[in-house]
Amino acid sequence: MTPGKPLAGDPLIAVRDLSIAFAGTRAVDGISFTVKAGEVTALVGESGSGKTVTGLSIAGLAPPEARITGRVTLAGADILGRTPRQRRLAGHPAVSMVFQDPQAALNPVLTIGEQIVEAVRADGRTGARAAAARALELLDLVRIPEPGRRFSEYPHRLSGGMRQRVVIALALAASPVALVADEPTTALDVTIQAQILQLLIRLKDELGMALLLITHDLGVVAEAADRVLLMRDGRLLEDRGVRDFFDGPRHPYGRALLAARPGRRTRGGPRPRLADTSVPFVISGEGGGAC
Repeated sequence: MTPGKPLAGDPLIAVRDLSIAFAGTRAVDGISFTVKAGEVTALVGESGSGKTVTGLSIAGLAPPEARITGRVTLAGADILGRTPRQRRLAGHPAVSMVFQDPQAALNPVLTIGEQIVEAVRADGRTGARAAAARALELLDLVRIPEPGRRFSEYPHRLSGGMRQRVVIALALAASPVALVADEPTTALDVTIQAQILQLLIRLKDELGMALLLITHDLGVVAEAADRVLLMRDGRLLEDRGVRDFFDGPRHPYGRALLAARPGRRTRGGPRPRLADTSVPFVISGEGGGAC
């Protein structure tokens, strides 16, 4: 039986003592946290911190060679180690993933419409005509202009921002209760980056989803997040409200990150603006990037 839809503020995703190893090397080391319905939780860390493989595990997309232990529940259902298809067959609600590079995420030889229709029909119950109608609805939902015309176009005809909107539409095809967005704005300029963040937040509110936002960019955190999970070397160092985090991280690593960013704000002031804080992790000679 499918669990009921959680109310805003209720824990939707619960991660308990999650560890992930590859060929004996531990990438994630016993982390625990929750993601609440209706909130944006930012999973923050430098390249190699373990944030992306954590998100992949929650979405059921971890590489097959990953050795995963611990527990992940979604609306009370144990989902760890199950693929998206296995979750559908078990009647579990969906977690969808929005990937970093929309050009790599989209099939260049299929039209936008064909790809979304295929995603909608993955449930095995939706006919071709209904799937096409749903695909047009999804394109409109993510604010693609002229969705009827875009439906028949190929990915290369769209801008980077529009391709990312299509990737978000694909993620919504499964009617997920949670989105895992992995560096969804990295390849975009600041103006389009802000538009995509606003879109994700609007969709989260309209559809009642939880959003786990994976990023290395403190500007994205300041702009979008309600809570901050700070990771380094596979360990969880901070789990704080976003205002508390920017006012004063408890861990020295968090304090070093904030000290290194431009446009530092004073305690109790407004959130920093995206343009003032967009800075990758550069601590002890390590550069930012997706992991």
